[in-house]
Amino acid sequence: MITVTVTDITTETVSVKRFSLRRSNGASFAPYAAGAHVDVTGPGGITRQYSLCGPPHRTDSYEIAVKREDCSRGGSAALHDQVAVSDELTISEPRNLFGLEHAADRHVLVAAGIGITPLLSMAHHLRRTGARFRLHYFATSREKAAFVPLLESTEFAADVEFHFGVDRTDQRQVLARVLEDIDPATHVYACGPKEFMQRVVDVASRVLPEDNVHIEHFQALEPAAESGDEFEVELDTGEVFRVPPGRSIVDVLADGGIEVDTSCREGICGTCVLTVLDGEPDHRDNCLTRKEKEAGDQIATCVSRARTGRLVLEL
Repeated sequence: MITVTVTDITTETVSVKRFSLRRSNGASFAPYAAGAHVDVTGPGGITRQYSLCGPPHRTDSYEIAVKREDCSRGGSAALHDQVAVSDELTISEPRNLFGLEHAADRHVLVAAGIGITPLLSMAHHLRRTGARFRLHYFATSREKAAFVPLLESTEFAADVEFHFGVDRTDQRQVLARVLEDIDPATHVYACGPKEFMQRVVDVASRVLPEDNVHIEHFQALEPAAESGDEFEVELDTGEVFRVPPGRSIVDVLADGGIEVDTSCREGICGTCVLTVLDGEPDHRDNCLTRKEKEAGDQIATCVSRARTGRLVLEL
């Protein structure tokens, strides 16, 4: 984990604040890949994942934007209410489960609400590298949309289209219009509420291969099922553990004194992914790609289980 100091807090909307962070020891950050996120541990020790939304090539500071959730479990509310400029937080190194496909001829970014955050870092990168892209930003109103002045600036205005006040029942029609001219070499990236992302996938998949449509999860699409038969986990150290129904692999290993790094515990952040040396995983996560799941050589140990009686994992 990295200790950082909050150097600036900007109110983007009534419910969204942007936090600028610098290393407390004065060192530089490493550049990160557009679309990456970090774990942020705030007041009370609560850890949540937030996308980095600043220019990825900047090494002097990182930026995150946090929406205060109405039903906050303590993460967003603490950052909004208890964190001030000069306070210290701890963050992880950036991780990226939502990267750009650099071989694409064109990129179409589709955001709804706070889903703009990872796509904003992509827009920064694409603008800097001269790649072709278009950003479509859906929000209930201009007042509730973050980063509007930036996106209306000379840097981005020509490549950004706003969709304010579009009713949910009309979103599919609007998406069909904005995606109608995409060609097979285009890649589409979507982030926002899960229902919105599903609409993007449904529309884009009519004209694009499945692998050309990418989505970023802020929450699990559905609760990870805990049901399933008991199975065994063998570690490359030779230790064997029994995983009963209703218990996760990470919890069983923790009981045995084996700590696996975890964060979200919902199968969306990828922190707990381990390599599978033998056996067939029963994937119940939203962090591995379809190709990674088909390969069967990785498993998100906080939610996934086994289709075989034993999994052999590399610790």
